[in-house]
Amino acid sequence: MDSINKNQSEENKADLSQEEALVKIKELIKQTDTCFFSTKAETGPSNGVRPMSVQEVDDQGNLWMLLANDSHTYKEVSAESKVKLYFQGSKHSDFLYLKANAVIVDDQEKIKALWSPFLKVWFTEGEHDPRIALMKITPEDGYYWDNKHGNVVAGVKMLIGAAIGQTLDDSIEGKIKI
Repeated sequence: MDSINKNQSEENKADLSQEEALVKIKELIKQTDTCFFSTKAETGPSNGVRPMSVQEVDDQGNLWMLLANDSHTYKEVSAESKVKLYFQGSKHSDFLYLKANAVIVDDQEKIKALWSPFLKVWFTEGEHDPRIALMKITPEDGYYWDNKHGNVVAGVKMLIGAAIGQTLDDSIEGKIKI
């Protein structure tokens, strides 16, 4: 364990699998649907890393995103399906890292179901824009960092811990296995 964890009087490790992992992923993505999406190909001006939004997490744990078929992301995912996603839900908690497989899917009905008027910023011709592509991301595993009792309790515990000189951290972390 890490040195800070040695000072911890409470258990702060909890690996999540299957149903628990899916709940954690859905919870966090509901809070913040934007992530840093990283491809293995590492091309383009951002070397394979860019912010992207998740339009949906389905009941099987697949993440769905819309992207442009003329983008670096589209080309990179088409060439190599291994991707990584990094989420941050708030300033001090709700962090999530996922390793996943991404594939481009041809499904006009799914695109229609995921469409929102806000997407017209990128796809100016609307939901029938010929540049729209659909990506299905299937997580394999990952890691999360969070608070057990929310940010208010975590903040109070940190203040008390600082005042008495003890580690009273309310953190929880662990592996995610889908």
